Amino acid sequence: MIGLLNGTVAAAGEDWAILDVAGVGYQLSCSARTLRGMGSVGVGARLYVETFLRDDRIQLYGFADRAERDCFRLLMTVQGIGGRAALAILSALAPDALAQAVAAQDRAAIARANGVGPRLAQRVVAELKDRLGEIAPAAVAPRVDDGGAAADAVAALVNLGYGRTEAFGAVASAGRQAGAGADLAVLIRGALKELAQ
Repeated sequence: MIGLLNGTVAAAGEDWAILDVAGVGYQLSCSARTLRGMGSVGVGARLYVETFLRDDRIQLYGFADRAERDCFRLLMTVQGIGGRAALAILSALAPDALAQAVAAQDRAAIARANGVGPRLAQRVVAELKDRLGEIAPAAVAPRVDDGGAAADAVAALVNLGYGRTEAFGAVASAGRQAGAGADLAVLIRGALKELAQ
């Protein structure tokens, strides 16, 4: 099984790249995020690889870092998600943003991915909500679905026009800085500072 390739970008398309490794060209399906980070043709690149063996072919997926590859693996465990949908989600959301979207139960953020509808986005949120630490451990934040000051702070920011994922991330960051038991006013002030940066 191929786990890592280090070579030169020989060609690239909308969702794929060919990496020349010692004269052998490996075609890899990649997210837009990975393709942006690879650079142009002729530039050296190092990609983490996920290999799938099918009856009729070998499919290689390339990733800029381990976090994206691990996120891809996790997305592939969701019923109805294949390689193309997983890459589309990772093109729309970086691993930490995906973790925040799942934690905030922000189906709309996931549904922005090309080819991912509301029902599939709901399934991603439902099946991954208890596995947030596997997506991005640093993004796991205080729960806001239990009510309390954090949930009220998120609701207040959403009412001010911020997206739910954005609000959740800012409140989570403010909560980490303020510590456990921070009141509503402290969380909102801290989150607004976070959003202003």
